[in-house]
Formats: sequence, structure tokens, C-alpha cells
Amino acid sequence: MSGPDKPKVIGEEWSDERVKSFLAIEPYDKAENPDFNALLKAYQAMRAGDFERFIGFFVDAGRDLNAVNGDGETILDLISEHRKGADYARALENAGARRNAGAGN
Repeated sequence: MSGPDKPKVIGEEWSDERVKSFLAIEPYDKAENPDFNALLKAYQAMRAGDFERFIGFFVDAGRDLNAVNGDGETILDLISEHRKGADYARALENAGARRNAGAGN
């Protein structure tokens, strides 16, 4: 079986099925926003190209790109702080994601 429980392998081609499997990820903490959690887990596990494909599936499924974590941050807020997050942030912005101006305050 392939999916989010399979370890990250650099250079491995991901099937659409495996990328889409991240849509089913549920947070351990039921208070955490499931859309933010799925985006975070996908970001942590995927290369930028696969993440961009995931975002397409995510949006097509009617999920919220601007969901926030407990600190009021969107996934774009979080990724934008990462030195190597530019390609991921660009994919999110191209899909309509926004930063939350009040995040972290």
C-alpha cells in the first residue's frame, strides 16, 4: 500500500492515487482543523511538484486552502517562513491561498 504512511523517498514518482491519499489524513487532535492538517502533512511529505498536484485535488474536493491552525496561521503563512518553501508557497498562491495578516498575534 502506498500513501501518507509510506516513508518519503527522494526522487520517487508519486501516483495520483498516492497524492490523493493525503486528502484522507485526519488530525490526531480533533481540535485541529482537518484542512490545515492535510495541507501540512502533504507539504512535509511531498516534493514541490507533487504538492502542487495535491493542491489541485484539494481544491477540486472543495477543501479550504485558507484554513488556520491554532495560532491563526494559514499553511501559506507557515510555508512562507521556510527558506526552501518558495515553490510550495507559489503553488499555494497560484491556487488562491492567502496569508492571514493577523497570524501569530
